[in-house]
Amino acid sequence: MRCGVILDTSKPIPDVTAEAARLAKRGIDLVSVSQIFGYDALTLLALVGQNVPDVELATAVVPTYPRHPVALAAQALTVSAATGGRLTLGIGLSHQIVVENVFGTSFDRPALHMREYLSVLGPLLRHEQVSFRGETLSATTFGPLEIEAPVPPILVAALGTRMLELAGTLAEGTVTWMTGPATVADHIVPTITAAAERAGRPAPRVSVGLPICVTDDPDAAREQAAELFAIYGTLPSYRAMLDREGAAGPADVAIVGDADAVRAGIARVAEAGATELSAAIYGSATERAATLDLVVDINQEG
Repeated sequence: MRCGVILDTSKPIPDVTAEAARLAKRGIDLVSVSQIFGYDALTLLALVGQNVPDVELATAVVPTYPRHPVALAAQALTVSAATGGRLTLGIGLSHQIVVENVFGTSFDRPALHMREYLSVLGPLLRHEQVSFRGETLSATTFGPLEIEAPVPPILVAALGTRMLELAGTLAEGTVTWMTGPATVADHIVPTITAAAERAGRPAPRVSVGLPICVTDDPDAAREQAAELFAIYGTLPSYRAMLDREGAAGPADVAIVGDADAVRAGIARVAEAGATELSAAIYGSATERAATLDLVVDINQEG
């Protein structure tokens, strides 16, 4: 299992780029950015990629509802062209409260929406013409998009069974957040792997994102995690995964403790079948530095 790092996008863009460059120098070859209410993730990665070579650039994740798949395909291929094929396109439904209140559109039949979205997005990324008419969206192009670029793999933010089956059938894998190792092992990996096998596809990527903190005060670090990530304990899709894990809240799935404890926690994620771990490093400056040191060491150990 490789280890990557989720970039801190609360900073100015030059600082985000500098952080990615520092990570690359430390041997981290996978960085990801979220897209919530800040920077546009794909635009940001195009800028980072122009200045930081040899690092895979992943979105985790771009919400599908506000962007037609033709528009997203064009943007993703543009980023792939600009970065020499280093983009991994993570997409997701987002959440009902966001889709209906922020974007002002219906969240009805989300699994069907994702199936139809992938039915348009995937062929366009593979430089194919599309003629598709579904129940939630339609698209007819005059030919392939006129963008010469390597095909970016698609990872779908999938937690429920139907979404995992879609990810295994129509994408290259899944990206999870706030999902503990027991749930990854017992639910995420077997469900998506079985779907990929039925579809005759290669073994899927399973990218697991979790908060991580190397600390001498694990109780305080868990209290901080409970505060920083509180919202994720209230959103239905994450709440379902926390309940499956037997976790009261996000603090219970954060990987926290001294270096040995955190190393053991990361090992459990690997044993669960994750192909990569994206670390959301948090804590004091000292704790963040110690956490990064450990992630770098584990990554170099292979």
